[in-house]
Amino acid sequence: MKVLKFGGTSVGSPQRMQEVSKLITEDGQAKVVILSAMSGTTNTLVEISDYLYKKNPEGANTIINQLEQKYIDHVDTLYRTEEVKQKTITFLHEEFDYLRSFTKVHFTSFEEKVVLAQGEIMSTNMVTNYLQECGIKTLLISALDIIRTDKNGEPDMNYIKEKTTKVLEANPGYQIYITQGFICRNAYGEIDNLLRGGSDYTACLVGAAVQAEEIQIWTDIDGMHNNDPRYVEHTEPVRQLYFEEAAELAYFGAKILHPTCIQPAKFARVPVRLLNTMDPTAPGTIINNEFQRGTIKAVAARDGNICIQINSSRMLLAYGFLRKVFEIFETYKTSIDMVCTSEVGVSVTIDNRNYLSDIVNELKKYGTVGVEEDMCIICVVGDLASDNVGFEAKAIQALKDIPVRMISYGGSAHNISFVVKAEDKKRTLQALSSTLFKASL
Repeated sequence: MKVLKFGGTSVGSPQRMQEVSKLITEDGQAKVVILSAMSGTTNTLVEISDYLYKKNPEGANTIINQLEQKYIDHVDTLYRTEEVKQKTITFLHEEFDYLRSFTKVHFTSFEEKVVLAQGEIMSTNMVTNYLQECGIKTLLISALDIIRTDKNGEPDMNYIKEKTTKVLEANPGYQIYITQGFICRNAYGEIDNLLRGGSDYTACLVGAAVQAEEIQIWTDIDGMHNNDPRYVEHTEPVRQLYFEEAAELAYFGAKILHPTCIQPAKFARVPVRLLNTMDPTAPGTIINNEFQRGTIKAVAARDGNICIQINSSRMLLAYGFLRKVFEIFETYKTSIDMVCTSEVGVSVTIDNRNYLSDIVNELKKYGTVGVEEDMCIICVVGDLASDNVGFEAKAIQALKDIPVRMISYGGSAHNISFVVKAEDKKRTLQALSSTLFKASL
């Protein structure tokens, strides 16, 4: 059985819902389908929540009414029979009446998570009704019954496997099993969400739980490209990636995937395929546990980084210095992305500036501190193991005319990273493509 996930754009209109429905049923094989909310819905629900936080029920009701009309307008286009149209309209009215009920209660972050969950609940109900109208044997499974996080906010894999397996075994013979992405319950039974990776994460969790043949992530992009097409011409889709390579690319800027979400699939050894709903025949990108030696796969970039350099003559031979530095970042719950050290200093990058001034003030106890903002991390991903001679030198040589602030190599066998000024991002990406992929610019 395959697990397929479709994002908000893929179910963003009645026409898109119909096309997705055709796509998931054309081979006649049973599969689990994960759906996001219709594009724009989650942002609107966030806006409604903002009005409710501000104790402005009139503002919230105005937005709720506008969103309800948008959904009702879709019904005539999506369905053929009056019976299913009425069934869906009744469901939608109940949903929006439920949203209006939040204008009369004390609104907290708990209520917000319930409100945000309704987008996925509406999209999955609408597509289920459409499939059933088309005569497809379809079962709607509530993600709130099968996806749960533990007390640390991490997915409870044993629970997810047990509940998902039990539901599927109790309901054999369906062609399509549909459930919601993004939403879940927490360890206390409250409605919550998966945050990182959202619906992609749900797909990988379900795929790992059922030991799927394949997990397919359908978006509006033809897989991962070997560079950013916004800055580099003639980029190409990467047809195969090792799980670690995909995680590196996702972490450092390839926004098609969140780095965390593919971990369940990796550990379960279930391949993940990235496909394009706008071009279903395109091969996309397959992510699996097969590592191709001697190849550079892709380049990615992440903006909004801050470089912090701490220089201290006292650092020389002083054990405990790095621990003290890192504890400051830990105290302020700020993650460090890159680290470079020398005999008299250490440089780090962060992408969270919320506590920057406090961190700098603390660091000044241990040395002279310099801060550079608007920096960009560029990473080159592929076979960069130490016994694969030459690739790191080729990447460095490509940047011979670009001022590089930091280089990180050796922390991973799949990545060499450079920090440059944001203004040098475009020419850095182009230089790497020209050298590593022989791309014409």
